[in-house]
Amino acid sequence: MKINYTQLLIKMHYFFFMGSAAPVYPFLSVYGKQLGISPLIIGSINAIFPILLLIVKPIFGFIMDYFQTWRKVIFLTLLAITNICYIIIFLLPPLPGPILLEHHFQNVSCATLLRCNMKYHASAIASCNGTKDTMCHWICENTNFSTQLSFHADQNKATISPNTTCLLNINKISLCQGNLTNNYNCNVICDNFKDDQCLYTSVTFWSFVVLMCISESGSFIFSSISDAFCFVILGQDKRLKYGKQRLWGAIGFGIVVCLSGYMIDFFSHDKIHKNYLSSMLLVIIFTCIDFICCIKLKLPFQSQSTTIMKDVFTLLKSKTIVIFLCFSGFFGVFNTIMRNFLLWYVEDLSIATDYMDRMKLIEGLILAAQAFSGEVIFFFLSGKILKKLGYGYTFTFCFICYALRLGLISLASTPWWVLLIEFFMQGPSYALSFTAIISYANVITPTGASATVQGLVQGVNEGL
Repeated sequence: MKINYTQLLIKMHYFFFMGSAAPVYPFLSVYGKQLGISPLIIGSINAIFPILLLIVKPIFGFIMDYFQTWRKVIFLTLLAITNICYIIIFLLPPLPGPILLEHHFQNVSCATLLRCNMKYHASAIASCNGTKDTMCHWICENTNFSTQLSFHADQNKATISPNTTCLLNINKISLCQGNLTNNYNCNVICDNFKDDQCLYTSVTFWSFVVLMCISESGSFIFSSISDAFCFVILGQDKRLKYGKQRLWGAIGFGIVVCLSGYMIDFFSHDKIHKNYLSSMLLVIIFTCIDFICCIKLKLPFQSQSTTIMKDVFTLLKSKTIVIFLCFSGFFGVFNTIMRNFLLWYVEDLSIATDYMDRMKLIEGLILAAQAFSGEVIFFFLSGKILKKLGYGYTFTFCFICYALRLGLISLASTPWWVLLIEFFMQGPSYALSFTAIISYANVITPTGASATVQGLVQGVNEGL
């Protein structure tokens, strides 16, 4: 059997490119949480980021189509910058002070807590030394009340005790000085820390935001350009074989993300701050190999269009294309929810169900299950499914699968149920819809504008 070395290289590129992203990309949100960045801020960053993609993806696609002689140089530069930023993110120091892993505390005695030294407290807050305040709600045997607590800076995990916490709300302190038995076995629910001022002035926060935007933008742009190159290599008569090339990316991602999750847990030794050094090493190794693959990759010359923008705008006048872009945007919304918040949800569920010691392993298994059971199978079968059902019915089927998937995850009682759901539902929801979108984008692409159209379609997919 004759080996098609060009297709072999594109398969290897997908494998090592997705493998280089696997140790970092899925864990960015939870790593931000470890740095001390609140869920609200992470959510805000993730809300702004897709808008950035919507703008830059078509721009870079146009650049790749217009400067065809420089496309490999741009391609390699983008790969290097993206993964360098990924590596630097893991070198950022965490913000000082405790992390509020659990908002619920049990069997806490309010009477044992001391009043804060307000002069020292004001100085500590102003200096951003890690002292953090929040409102806590007490549910005791004979009374319920709320009071502000200040958590001392010299702790990793926030706990309520005389050595780690003091009372701020003077008016409520009297409730803690009553009968000890009344307030001994209290359950406490604390809000998120109020440390926005220190957060917004920290080097860690702004470095994380900038590096995250550059690395994720670069990764998504690089991915869409890779897809455009893949279709150029396959040619029009073999475009339905795109899924068989892309599945190698899923294999690489699945292998490395599972390995990465295990290694993070292994080297962290159940610490509050997880050790991501192993992830950095995996990124470096896979990036270097992918760089070599990209250098050797031979890109067929495309007939260059001098009216790229005009051709694309003409395309957008079609109602069919507008409806397709709307479908792409809706799928992007679903995928963004899963991408940014699934692991965060799993971490919260792990804490609530006492799976903290196996949290990263479970996350790695979930991502591996997504890749191996779902993506590999459906990327492989996508060509036959599209040929059998057509693009319209395929989109409808994927919508139904996404709705079912999100509904089942909301009902999961432990992280292991999430693993099972993702095992079966990632393929028909994400992998099939992604292939259908990318393939249809190639079908409608005018001559010489493949990267531009792929950038536009994937920008809408990830930017809405």
